[in-house]
Amino acid sequence: MTTIEQAMIAPRRQRIGDAKRVAFLAILAMTTQIVWAATPSFPVKPVRMIISNTVGSAPDTVARLLTVKLTENWGQQIVVDNRAGAAGLLAAEYVAKAAPDGYTLWVATLTQLLSMSMHQRFNMARDFIPVSYLASTPFVISVSASIPVTTTAEFIAHAKARGGKLLYGSSGQWGSSHLCMEQFRAMTGIDMVHVPYKGTSPVFTDLMGGQVHATCAAAPAYTGAAQSGKLRMLGVTTRARTRLVPGVPTIAEAVSGFEFPGWYGLFLPLGTPRDLVRRINADVLSVLKSPDIQERLIAVGAEAVGSSPEAFTAFLRADAARFEKLLHAAGWDPSKKAAE
Repeated sequence: MTTIEQAMIAPRRQRIGDAKRVAFLAILAMTTQIVWAATPSFPVKPVRMIISNTVGSAPDTVARLLTVKLTENWGQQIVVDNRAGAAGLLAAEYVAKAAPDGYTLWVATLTQLLSMSMHQRFNMARDFIPVSYLASTPFVISVSASIPVTTTAEFIAHAKARGGKLLYGSSGQWGSSHLCMEQFRAMTGIDMVHVPYKGTSPVFTDLMGGQVHATCAAAPAYTGAAQSGKLRMLGVTTRARTRLVPGVPTIAEAVSGFEFPGWYGLFLPLGTPRDLVRRINADVLSVLKSPDIQERLIAVGAEAVGSSPEAFTAFLRADAARFEKLLHAAGWDPSKKAAE
């Protein structure tokens, strides 16, 4: 074969090769479309939302607001399943055993993180998939009107001058209100005596009566009590001032670096496919950006936040480490049980 003939055949072979490649890519594209079309969208059946608290509680209310909007967007019913008990560990056990297919969601809070730390059962950042930081709720440190202080700085000075004679109440030993005051005590160097109660209501009763001098409670718990004139709100425990407690400064304005936020988060069982986690996260963030949802959350004492799974995971790891250190500093030992 001459050189000229070879030169004529070469382009023909190249054209045939190019045609085969084009045909192959076309078949591949068609196959991908068929496989994609055969893959069911999410969700195609009812979804279960596990809540660690009783019906009517703040976490229950926040979760139900979320489910209403997700039901509208997904076109599938979301069944709310309240599994209160053992400070949230019952719900955690159920979710840990659930199929990692996206059809079991879990709304949990700071209380569950504390419970896991105290009982050494589960780890939120390791044993579940954090989907998003949903919303935050500030705690508020308040004092009885029976003591002559109106600001955080005045209260610190008043407590230091009385060296261990003031009492602070909490809604339960080793619970969030207890640890909030322990963090405040540690960061200010004041000495106070802890009086644990069974719930927030009796704390407020004695605070307004002057039997105890201070407490730390979630902002929504102050409904009614704050208007009584028998207690004074010193500051919120969030990093910045919040419209949830208008006109009240932050504790950090007097105690640099102080922060103790309450939060609500969404989780999935470990092993849920990453693409599905991303899909659910995107849908949840869309709901949290809704002005209607934001206003409804404000009405129940929470502010919409929203985050990526990675950011929420990092937050949980830092929070767990911080609280374990705080628990040990406050004298906790693993044999003691959580009160809330």
